[in-house]
Amino acid sequence: MSVSELDIKTPRQSTLAWLRSPWLFWGGLLVATWLISKFSFDIYRAFDARWIIRFPDAWQPDFETRISDFMDWLLQEAQVFGILFRDVTRGLAAVIEAPYDLVVGLLVDGVQRGQGNQAVQILPPLSWIGVIFAVTAIGHYTKSWSMAVLMAVCFSYLAVFGQWESAMMTLASVLIAVPIAAGGGLLLGVLAFRVAWVDKALRPILDLMQTVPVFAYLVPILFMFGFGPVSALVATIIYAMPPMIRVTIVALRGVPEELAELGRMVGCTPRQQMWKILVPSAKPTLMVGVNQVIMLTLNMVIIASMIGAGGLGYDVLTALRRLDIGGGVEAGLAIVVLAIALDRLSQAFSTRTVTQKAAQSKGSFLQRHRWSLLSILVIAVTGIMGLGSTWMQSYPDAAVLSTGQVWEDAIGYINVNYFDALEAMKNTLLMWFLLPLRQFFAGIPWGWGLVVTTLIGFRIGGFRLAALVFVLIGLIILTGLWGKAMTTVYLCGASVAIASIIGIPLGLLAASGATSNRVVGAFIDTLQTLPSFVYLIPVVMLFRVGDFSAMIAIVAYALAPAVRYAAHGIRSIDPQIIEAGIVSGCTRWQMMRRIKLPMIVPELLLGLNQTIMLALSMLVITALVGTRDLGQEVYIALTRANTGQGIVAGLAVAFIAITADRLLEASAKRMRKRMGLS
Repeated sequence: MSVSELDIKTPRQSTLAWLRSPWLFWGGLLVATWLISKFSFDIYRAFDARWIIRFPDAWQPDFETRISDFMDWLLQEAQVFGILFRDVTRGLAAVIEAPYDLVVGLLVDGVQRGQGNQAVQILPPLSWIGVIFAVTAIGHYTKSWSMAVLMAVCFSYLAVFGQWESAMMTLASVLIAVPIAAGGGLLLGVLAFRVAWVDKALRPILDLMQTVPVFAYLVPILFMFGFGPVSALVATIIYAMPPMIRVTIVALRGVPEELAELGRMVGCTPRQQMWKILVPSAKPTLMVGVNQVIMLTLNMVIIASMIGAGGLGYDVLTALRRLDIGGGVEAGLAIVVLAIALDRLSQAFSTRTVTQKAAQSKGSFLQRHRWSLLSILVIAVTGIMGLGSTWMQSYPDAAVLSTGQVWEDAIGYINVNYFDALEAMKNTLLMWFLLPLRQFFAGIPWGWGLVVTTLIGFRIGGFRLAALVFVLIGLIILTGLWGKAMTTVYLCGASVAIASIIGIPLGLLAASGATSNRVVGAFIDTLQTLPSFVYLIPVVMLFRVGDFSAMIAIVAYALAPAVRYAAHGIRSIDPQIIEAGIVSGCTRWQMMRRIKLPMIVPELLLGLNQTIMLALSMLVITALVGTRDLGQEVYIALTRANTGQGIVAGLAVAFIAITADRLLEASAKRMRKRMGLS
């Protein structure tokens, strides 16, 4: 018998066979990582080998100091670049500040002469009655009387519950940030659609913009633009623009080729074809991007208040610092109400039919513009009457209602009557879930962590993905933030696991019928419109500060994608497959376990991806309740205005997010290919 007939495997073949076997690969990595984590601290203590757990300080490049020094040099010492940089930032600030001051004057301050204490008001701001009538008219114009009533109710709520002035400050920020972010995103998306290298160049930039924590934006922006509303608006525009760019690219690529061919046949120039055929045809999808810009802008208002933005965000932040439950919830609900109004208005505008537009364009000038003329008339009359009647100008304080005490009493009642049950639940989860998970991740040495993540990248996506993971995780190790990165992964992993355990069944329930879909949809819509900071107020009052409170807030904030993707996956299953299962005699449980769930695994992975992204963005905010992870590093950098520290810690979070995104995206592609779906 020859050697070839013995089927002897070389060491290389054995290794590849181990990598190909899913059970051996994942089981072997898990067991090896658990053992190494369990005994790493014992080895460290026995041999005084601190380098096992913490990357040696002598090997760490001082990224923080170098970045901070570079920024100082750029602004102060570099003659040509410094002057140019200052001119650019001042020009951008002037472009944003002028319209912002105009809108704030119309809605909040009025027309004034002079500055500061010497300012004299020449004209008052628009009256609350005039603003409510104007938004009601816009609601009727975009859709119907039902939309007009919704607008009237939402803005009346802001006045009746004493949130009017703060809400108008927030609305002023939205009215400036949304057009700039949406317009800039549209132009960049069009450019990326037309020029291939721009598309390739934008992708990593967009990935960083959407994965770098929001707090990390604030540190360099504060350094460049100073403390004030302009810095807050710049941060908001940067935060809200990426979805518009991505949506624009997708929308333009989704326009039927027949329309583009028609434009070429009739002799359209490239510019005419873009702006008269492609962009109008993609308008419904583009308005989805505008809607996302509005939601992200409103979600940013609280965080932006930390560097000078006023309005409802500042009220929520102040209430959180004072642990004022009632004030924080009231201001948070005002943001939700404003978000609902603007969300519904943008959706209605995007779905206006040709019939509605044609009907509104008929008749005389007065008939076509009756709502605009009536709004101008009401604003003028109430403005004149407001000069002599205070309640016409501003909603009277005596008529303001407050629910603050109701929320205070509700939290107090829960604490008094359910403290023992809540504490038992908290201690059980801490003892049996959070603390063991934390010890597991804290004990993983940086060297083994780099090896494991690289192997996972190779197993899922091949050499290119493995190289990307190696570089990203290696950079985190080089910064000396490995320990805090593992705390971030532990908190994020625990929160995502619980969010998935709750969210996937809710998504399956939502897809089971129309009634359950409405109930679950309303619940998820509420969670998505609540600003991230609002989750912290009741959680801290019920569970105090710590990892458990952070986990509860993250789960509530990151729950929506798990629900939506699970429901979408079930609805997108081919009805013929369902019919085949019924014909073959499957029970409902068998249908779910053997047909539906395996079919929607790619959608579940995409939902998991989005859940991780939201969890990481929320982790930075939970630094306010005592977590000791990368989010705390970013927050400390913001309080100290330490540009280098903020950028390094923010990029570390972004690298974790990009690693998770690429791994899950590659896993979803593999699953789709294996199931014959792509």
